[in-house]
Amino acid sequence: MISLKFLVRVGLILSIAGCSSAMIETAPAAEVVKTETVKAATLEPAAFTLSVPGPYEVGRRSFTFKDSVRDRRVKVKFWYPAKRPPGSESGKFIQDAIPDMREAPYPLILSSAKVAEIFAPYLVSHGFTWASVEGLDSYMAFYKGAIDQPLDILFSLDQMGDNPPEGLEGLIDANNAGTIGYSFDGFNSLAMSGARVDPEYYLSQCPTPDATTEAILGELSAFSCTPAGKWDEFTAHVGDSITTSNDGLWQPLTDPRIRAVMPMAGEGWWLFGERGLAAVDRPTLIIVSTEDELYRENILIFEHLGIADKSLISFIGRDHMMIYDEEMTARMAHFAVAFFGYHLQGREDFAEYFSKEFVSQYNDMAWGEYTGE
Repeated sequence: MISLKFLVRVGLILSIAGCSSAMIETAPAAEVVKTETVKAATLEPAAFTLSVPGPYEVGRRSFTFKDSVRDRRVKVKFWYPAKRPPGSESGKFIQDAIPDMREAPYPLILSSAKVAEIFAPYLVSHGFTWASVEGLDSYMAFYKGAIDQPLDILFSLDQMGDNPPEGLEGLIDANNAGTIGYSFDGFNSLAMSGARVDPEYYLSQCPTPDATTEAILGELSAFSCTPAGKWDEFTAHVGDSITTSNDGLWQPLTDPRIRAVMPMAGEGWWLFGERGLAAVDRPTLIIVSTEDELYRENILIFEHLGIADKSLISFIGRDHMMIYDEEMTARMAHFAVAFFGYHLQGREDFAEYFSKEFVSQYNDMAWGEYTGE
């Protein structure tokens, strides 16, 4: 049974903001969207300096692509460094603005549109582009959406990277891409880390999970045993190109151009299991709060990531809804600018901003698992 607490959490999160041929539909003419400018939160002195907006204005355009292979329409909101029209009012972003090409091409961040609404203005102002897929939502159960959503994001990478729409040529460095997500989109980001679905482990948890899985799931997992009851239908939807391998694990839902991933407060343990997480091969930064129902699962995921270049930052005393706290989102944005700046922009000086030494300055954050000591 799904608890009321879980339904409330999902309801709140719902409110946050191969080669395929593509058909593009562009957005209406340019307009300045009058929304509040991104503000740096009031934080400790000399603290989260990368949460302050960077030197670039932020533009946004909307596109619709047709994935002819999957017979699926994918809508993308694309964010990018832009030029502000003379005399225009300050705003969160400028619709259909002229790109700012002075330091192009810019690395590409990938996510759902909901996560981008919160974090894209921060990162784009620091010299990134961002492709965000509309219509992606939380999973009430692990089923087709848990596969379709990462594939939609990868499709957006293909479209924006391989054949950018007119007027965006030379703007996007798709060979240096990263993924970020929170909650349901944290799973999407984790899925693109190189992790591989372990169907044997997943099916062994249905209907009776082992002690490890049962200890972290309770009533709050977004995943369920739904596919186990109609496994042939589910795997047919996923396709042989993903489900076929020599070792029993599914093929990773990723792309070699994705070089760093930042899953925040996500899920996925019993889908990937120990073997599937051991396949992770991209630098990974996990952020999660200690009062989040998903905290134990995130710790377990982190411990089993196969890559040595991994970090976990615990926000002490916060819960899953910290995404609505301006100070907390500013902190997460700071870490995202630092993490992707280091891995995608070559900013070695940014390493200190998401380091153990930096995090350890604050008594409401912990480097790695928080033990209460």
